[in-house]
Amino acid sequence: MRIVSFRTATGELRVGVVEGGDVVDVTSDAFPSALRLVERACELNLPLAEVARGAVAQGEGARHALSDLERAPAPGQAGLALPVQPPEVWGAGITYQRTATRYDKGAGETVYTRVYEAERPELFFKATAARCVGPGEPIAIRHDSRQTSTEPEMAVVLGARGEVMALLCCNDVTARDIEYENPLYLPQAKIYRGSCALGPGLTTLDEVPGPHELMVTCTIERGGERWEGRTNTALMRRRVDELAAWLTRDNPIPPGTVLTTGTGIVPPVEWCLEEGDVVHVEIEGVGRLSNPVRRP
Repeated sequence: MRIVSFRTATGELRVGVVEGGDVVDVTSDAFPSALRLVERACELNLPLAEVARGAVAQGEGARHALSDLERAPAPGQAGLALPVQPPEVWGAGITYQRTATRYDKGAGETVYTRVYEAERPELFFKATAARCVGPGEPIAIRHDSRQTSTEPEMAVVLGARGEVMALLCCNDVTARDIEYENPLYLPQAKIYRGSCALGPGLTTLDEVPGPHELMVTCTIERGGERWEGRTNTALMRRRVDELAAWLTRDNPIPPGTVLTTGTGIVPPVEWCLEEGDVVHVEIEGVGRLSNPVRRP
């Protein structure tokens, strides 16, 4: 089951459940948002899909063609929105060997290779809802960066105990040059407005074989050219439940927190982001997230 958020042509934010080619509007006083669906599933200790099915059964919500919503909302135009307003977004890094070695420059052991082998994972605060964008909305390049890169990732929506409620696609946009200059600059490289894209919806666990068996594809379009990279979540050294357990260690999180799980796709320097690029992150069984690129 997939849960989406969308805006109507008048700008009203609604929550819907995808059924076939339709989106069933399940917005109500009980469920004014996708976040509330997640919170209720946690309160009842039920799978998110079961709560969503109940919301569909309880209402007589309008149906919208999914194809009419698969675009960014604009004045007078309905479209998909940020799928959930996450109270917090956290990131995990160096979960694939490919990223452990991307900064070594032949220098051998580095902080990146050491953390790949360590028991404790890299975890960092990534964003708030105001710093996130949804499908079709522009991701941003920091004005003081010349090498900003896409980091396509599987992300998970967590409950308060760290339980996985749903999967979604993430574009963890990172100023690679700022991070490489000094690892202590990581927050500036990672956290800024437009640095995190999430979507296209929340895919519940009954829809996928498991979070560690999924093909991830990233495509960057630039004029008539394109670059493509692929990986599989089976190549993750650390499993999602392990990352969530470390995240929640002495660190309470609210339901609906999003955890991004690291990237195994590293575009070459010549494919660092430029104004006008379009980036697509596609995860098998989860969906396709597409975002244009802007420089403020």
